[in-house]
Amino acid sequence: MLRADSEEAPLSSTTTSTGVGFRSERGPILIALMVTTGLIAIDATILATAVPTIVADLGGFTSFPWLFSVYLLTQAVSVPIYSKLADTIGRKPVILLGIGLFLLGSVLCGFAWSMPALIAFRAVQGLGAGAVQPIAITIAGDIYTVAERAKAQGYIASVWGVSSVVGPTLGGVFAEFLSWNWIFFVNIPLCLAAAWLLVRHLHETVERTSHRIDWAGGLLLTTAMSLLILALLEGGNAWEWLSVPSVGAFALGVVLLVAFVRVERRADEPVLPLWVFSDRLLLSASLVSVGVGVLLIGITSYVPTFLEALLDVSPLTSGLTLAALTIGWPISASQSGRLYLRVGFRTTVLVGCAVVVAGTAGLALAAMRPSLLAVGLACFVIGAGLGLVAAPSLIAAQSSVGWSERGVVTGANLFSRSMGSALGVAALGALINGLMRGASPAQDPEQFGDAVTLSFAALVVVALATVAAAAAMPRTTTEHGSAGTPLGDVAD
Repeated sequence: MLRADSEEAPLSSTTTSTGVGFRSERGPILIALMVTTGLIAIDATILATAVPTIVADLGGFTSFPWLFSVYLLTQAVSVPIYSKLADTIGRKPVILLGIGLFLLGSVLCGFAWSMPALIAFRAVQGLGAGAVQPIAITIAGDIYTVAERAKAQGYIASVWGVSSVVGPTLGGVFAEFLSWNWIFFVNIPLCLAAAWLLVRHLHETVERTSHRIDWAGGLLLTTAMSLLILALLEGGNAWEWLSVPSVGAFALGVVLLVAFVRVERRADEPVLPLWVFSDRLLLSASLVSVGVGVLLIGITSYVPTFLEALLDVSPLTSGLTLAALTIGWPISASQSGRLYLRVGFRTTVLVGCAVVVAGTAGLALAAMRPSLLAVGLACFVIGAGLGLVAAPSLIAAQSSVGWSERGVVTGANLFSRSMGSALGVAALGALINGLMRGASPAQDPEQFGDAVTLSFAALVVVALATVAAAAAMPRTTTEHGSAGTPLGDVAD
């Protein structure tokens, strides 16, 4: 089994007896990870504000949730494969592959000529993002101790804060003054810069052994989740809910999920090991991550369009209002280490969940009588809460395993978040499309406002469910390989 060298080391010309080693200083690597994360962060915020402009140019309002769902789907289902590869062949080649795919997808999206083409090219972007985000976080987990990870994760999370301003601002500028195509072309220099930094500064050595990739499991998982999302997005829209295509897609998706579980039990090297979901800490952290994914996508997908339709504000203004979400996130994430080192991971996550519940309730109330100030404040509160939820729950999961399992555990957690986002945007899209009955926000802004208000109320329910998942986390968490005092509230 591969294991990392001491996490206390500065990673300067070190190699383990198992063949895993690094010849890099942590500072340049962290900068590279921040730039790499910026690829995903900017793309997540820049697109939401330009949806009305893209729909006006390409048409297909009822299909626009697929711009998010297909990206999140391909990202989610590829995460376990990339994470398994990162634990076997090393982190560097996997993250560079992800950057290359993301670059290709960005160029193709920029030249998209129709909504179906744009959706297809977003899938390519998602395949790249599936490697970039989890492997960047895994590398950070490799090179920093538990006590240091909150600050390191805070630096990485700060990229989201910067992107929350830069992304919507660029999206608004491009949508209003240039062309939405530049939303994707702006990724090109970031991809090249991130790849250059990693090639130059990250040098690892990994013992090469033969491995068997679980392609059957990956194919079953991809097909199953695609069918489930297809049933959610098209049910009540292109298909009746109880029609043969809708029920058939859902039923086949469930059957393939069952088949996937059976394949994973027998696979020599499963793409998504089932033990990840049998451990209490890892399972509860994954369920928390599902809630984070639903909340994040529900807000970023519909707040800008909601404000533009109801308050007639520009894409730039709506984007800056949404930016409050990811400004609050890195602030609280960077400080979460002080809290979980004192009171434990579980209590920290529960505190964050309470803040998220308050923020989502405020957003639902603000949507009844919308104002930029009220919506922006609610987004900031939600972001601050999520910073105390996402980072500590992930760090708790990472700290409980060694190097050779950290990639899989990180991937499973982010897979859960991505699937939460993919299924969440599909479910919310189905809800809103069903209430709108084919009309666009511009055609019936009042009905659209009611539909989005209802979807924001649904997010309150999701936030409460996330509280229940966080409460299931163990009261104590012991770092892998550590004989020290467990991090926790009180001993069980």
